[in-house]
Amino acid sequence: MATIDVEEVRRLSDLHPKPALIRFQYGTAGFRTLGNTLDSVLFRVGIIAGLRSKKLDGKTIGVMVTASHNPEPDNGVKLVDPRGEMLESSWETHATTFSNAATTEDFLFVLDAFVKTAKIDLSKPARVVYARDTRPSGPALVSAFEDGLKAIGAEGRDAGVTTTPILHYLVRSINTKGTKDAYGEDSEQGYFAKLSEAFKKLVAGRATPPPLVIDCANGVGAPAAAKLSGLVKENLLLVLENTSTTTPGALNNSCGADYVKTAQKLPPSLASKLNAGQRGCSLDGDADRLMYFYIDEGGKFHMLDGDKIAALVAAFIVELVKTAGLEGQLNIGVVQTAYANGASTKYLAERLPVKCVPTGVKHLHHAAEHYDIGVYFEANGHGTVLFSPTSQDKLTTYEPSTPAQSTALTHLINLMQLINQTVGDALSDMLLVEVVLAHKSYSGVEWDSLYADLPNRLVKVVVADRTIFKTQDAERQLVSPPGLQKKIDEIVQRYDGGRSFVRPSGTEDVVRVYAESIFRPQADELAFRIAGLVYDETGGDPAQRPKEFM
Repeated sequence: MATIDVEEVRRLSDLHPKPALIRFQYGTAGFRTLGNTLDSVLFRVGIIAGLRSKKLDGKTIGVMVTASHNPEPDNGVKLVDPRGEMLESSWETHATTFSNAATTEDFLFVLDAFVKTAKIDLSKPARVVYARDTRPSGPALVSAFEDGLKAIGAEGRDAGVTTTPILHYLVRSINTKGTKDAYGEDSEQGYFAKLSEAFKKLVAGRATPPPLVIDCANGVGAPAAAKLSGLVKENLLLVLENTSTTTPGALNNSCGADYVKTAQKLPPSLASKLNAGQRGCSLDGDADRLMYFYIDEGGKFHMLDGDKIAALVAAFIVELVKTAGLEGQLNIGVVQTAYANGASTKYLAERLPVKCVPTGVKHLHHAAEHYDIGVYFEANGHGTVLFSPTSQDKLTTYEPSTPAQSTALTHLINLMQLINQTVGDALSDMLLVEVVLAHKSYSGVEWDSLYADLPNRLVKVVVADRTIFKTQDAERQLVSPPGLQKKIDEIVQRYDGGRSFVRPSGTEDVVRVYAESIFRPQADELAFRIAGLVYDETGGDPAQRPKEFM
């Protein structure tokens, strides 16, 4: 029976000591905090990734070093299971335990106990594919991670600097290679070929739209978008902006999907780059979020967020399924979170089932899997469409009886190829949006007019301890701190069409307050009144109090 080389683990672990007084937590997006504190975490993630692979009979596990939309000093790491999905939740707890062992000896004790209780056969092979975004802290963290792979005897494949969605794609492609479920060629080139070929088939014969401006957030989406641009240029001209991946401090700085969603305005760097009516979109730092927008003839900014994308895409898929003659044979549903605009929920609920789940990709993804075709998008622009094995079989074996049915069926099959079903993917989703706009002959204006967003505002509140905030009802109601929800309800009742909820962030040391109302000034005022209430009730640094209502 194979055993762990304890002396090798000890030797390498001593090179990556855990910093004192820091507690790490594997959350919605894996581990995420200041990059200069994560050295020990990356080493231990290398070991747990190897053990996860051994537990799953040598299937390849993915590891992505990124902090997505966070500021450049932050970094993080997450593990990806064999089908490109998020790490099984029970292992999130194990990863947290590993990361918080105070010393090498403590870590060795935890490691030994885990191998025994999880019944891991150490003689099994371990295979891990990993990648990173463009953050300056990335190379050193990857080096620590590689020491972890070495310590556990895992075989590593370095996918280099690439987007998070490409890493997820690689994981599924590697693990399905040579099977009936083969997902694609297991390379970055295979990813781009799969997407671009499906896109070209879907827009064949359609009018070429005006150029699309892409804000690449000065992140890893820039080189990826450049590669994609060369493959689709005959059908879609992409104009890349914010592509400075080596300029210190540029990543996600006043640009990117999170900036657009939070500030609800155009990135300053695009002010002179976007013509009236022209479509633009923003990726985030690791290219798994997408935010569309346009400027109208009067110079007003219009945001087309994840809710708008869900409405556009879901309605299109419902239409194709109906035209293909498959209505009633495939159940289609949309999954949202409490952050979804009330107007989008109303629009969608009139057309197909809508389910609300807690914030976090894993919650949306799992809920979407219960439909034959599940559409999920967070308002922040992260989302995708899942086709169940049943729906894939149905689409590939169904025999259409008319030319119109045949055409619609072909479109659905090509959509399955275009959409990255492993995770939200800004570039894949961008092409999906462009397909629907081409088929409907929509500009951003027509798309925007599907429904009118209720004015809303999102405010971050720095509190003394975010862990005291507990929620229920898909995070729409606070149960802790006691009595706070009742006070929130009393304030909300004073506003026309008012809605607000409070939840602790899964990725930052803050609490988030969302509010919406029929009128813009009321939505803003409601958000800051609730933020002020939360701050006053839970304490914190006076300098950090939400400023609008001091």
